Amino acid sequence: MAAAVLILGLLLVAGGEITDAGAESVGVCYGMQGNNLPPPSQVVSLYKSHNIKRMRLYDPNQAALQALKGTDIQLILGVPNTGLRNLATNPSAAHSWVQNNVKNHWPDVKFRYITVGNEVSPVGSSTAQLAQFVLPAMTNIHNAIASAGLGNQIRVSTAIDMTLIGNSYPPSNGQFRGDVRSYLDPIIAFLVRNGAPLLANIYPYFSYAGSPKDISLPYALFTAPKVVVWDGPHGYQCLFDAMLDSLYSALERAGGAGLGVVVSESGWPTAGGVGTTVENARTYVSKLTQHVKGGTPKRPGKAIETYVFAMFDENNKEPELEKHWGVFNPNKQPKYPIDFDGERVWKVLAGHNVSGSLASAM
Repeated sequence: MAAAVLILGLLLVAGGEITDAGAESVGVCYGMQGNNLPPPSQVVSLYKSHNIKRMRLYDPNQAALQALKGTDIQLILGVPNTGLRNLATNPSAAHSWVQNNVKNHWPDVKFRYITVGNEVSPVGSSTAQLAQFVLPAMTNIHNAIASAGLGNQIRVSTAIDMTLIGNSYPPSNGQFRGDVRSYLDPIIAFLVRNGAPLLANIYPYFSYAGSPKDISLPYALFTAPKVVVWDGPHGYQCLFDAMLDSLYSALERAGGAGLGVVVSESGWPTAGGVGTTVENARTYVSKLTQHVKGGTPKRPGKAIETYVFAMFDENNKEPELEKHWGVFNPNKQPKYPIDFDGERVWKVLAGHNVSGSLASAM
């Protein structure tokens, strides 16, 4: 039975170290780029009612932080790209940012990571001019967190995308592009030195949509009936594993052997592009949340902390594809039946009509 069961790990702070208790750690990203979204207080209530234990928030929205107080929801809080320059060049600004957005809410809000910048690339993107500020901003935020007495509770990192990988096939040959190494290597050294994971946004959808003749839909959707790619002793039955293992290999070649990776975004859109259907999104998300319990061929047996993108459709995004990644509609009704409470395999919520039958999920 292809059950979409999320048993969400709990964060323990023991002996000053951050550890995971429990087998799985799955959260959902909360983006706000829509003009029809419910207020943060209702969104946090939605997380709670579906037993979603982890959230990624892209900027320190004060209403959301207030709503999170007193909940058990663990938080990745983002420093938006627009704030990188100021925080990199002004340590006092970093201390103020931490005071206003972290210390003022701690311990009522359970901060897990601060991610400084999202998908910044030093080459070929609109963020290239910001790359020089990422590591200095990470350093200043890290120092401010330490000064606030929270260095053992909250780790500082950044989120990358897979365009920084130059070679990913086979996964054991994974390596970063040569023209990003001078940017990434010092960041990796910072993470290793401070015991923080790298955050990575991993989307098999984009690989599939870019090469649908070469990458099969079942391989992208976790539904391939047998191994598709052999890499030495490792067999790959899903593209997600191949992408993540190529990142692990790239990290090994850049001084980050053993560095933890948090999959800070992964999902499948329901409209706007190649292979975008509600059924494909349901299949991907349910299979993903089940699959990450067991690790990858390269690192088996260890659950992969993963955040589904995203909680809602966001109608202010462009292009059209970017509007349709939500697990929930803006009216708070799920697009497809998925169970976040870990007690039942599937549940169809009252008042929500879904095409197809429950049997199709088994």
